[in-house]
Amino acid sequence: MTLMQLSAIHHWLLDHKDARPLEFHTWDGVLTVWLMGWLGAPAELLLDEPWGVVACALALLVPRSYVGLRARLHRRGTLRCDWLHLRGSVDTPAA
Repeated sequence: MTLMQLSAIHHWLLDHKDARPLEFHTWDGVLTVWLMGWLGAPAELLLDEPWGVVACALALLVPRSYVGLRARLHRRGTLRCDWLHLRGSVDTPAA
């Protein structure tokens, strides 16, 4: 996912924060883990911690995995996801 795609979802959730606080805070947690992956990877490489590097690499996949999970649950009718109208911009690769 690109930074623009992450930002589009974040802004939609920010606009609807009062109606959906749990969804907003969950996305905030997803972005926090993603940022920890970006910031932790150089430190783990310098400290020569292979498991830390793997954990940071996996943390970079959290936003895409979360969006995919939400889309799948929405299609099954298990969970409603109102920001899927942004999905076109989320699923298409950046040029």
